[in-house]
Amino acid sequence: MATERADELKGLSRSEVLRASPRMFESDLLDKLSRVHPSVPPILFGPIIVGLIVEGLIRGSGWATPLWLLGGYLFWTLTEYWLHRIVFHFEPEKGIGARLHWIIHGVHHDHPNDPMRLVMPPSVSIPLAAAFLFGFWAVFGSPGFLPFGAGFLAGYLFYDMLHYHVHHHRPKTALGKRMRELHMRHHFQNHERGYGVSAPFWDHVFGTAPKNR
Repeated sequence: MATERADELKGLSRSEVLRASPRMFESDLLDKLSRVHPSVPPILFGPIIVGLIVEGLIRGSGWATPLWLLGGYLFWTLTEYWLHRIVFHFEPEKGIGARLHWIIHGVHHDHPNDPMRLVMPPSVSIPLAAAFLFGFWAVFGSPGFLPFGAGFLAGYLFYDMLHYHVHHHRPKTALGKRMRELHMRHHFQNHERGYGVSAPFWDHVFGTAPKNR
């Protein structure tokens, strides 16, 4: 597979390699499922987030709803940081581990401007979301897990859309430019720093903030 990828990318310029979208699987179906249009996450998760908030209010989450939402969002930012740092950047040198790392995250670092592999495929995001929601239910019970889950999924959706934005647009605001700079430093300066994409403050808390050169 590595040889096939090398042949596929041979002769391309640096910018073309960065935005290339090489095959990940021999199966045409699996390879197609690995590519996702950026409109898919908001279409899928927008209604789910609203539904969780409404159902929570119906079941009596009441005045505590904003606190549950905030708690869920903050928990997402911590999850994003550690998922990126521990899981996405666990890099075995060979074997099935190396192959899994490339599928999960390595392909993004090799081709960070691939427009169809910047948001999480529904085949992964939906089961993960369901597992987290079940965990929230087990810990917090009803109705608290509903707005907490809504805040968590809203954080994920913000992350996915921000990640696409900083790779494929030129932010106009000072904050947007700073977020893009920090993430580009992670890609092109030191991939062992700058794990927080939507919440870079965790990098300062855990000592992994990108350093200026």
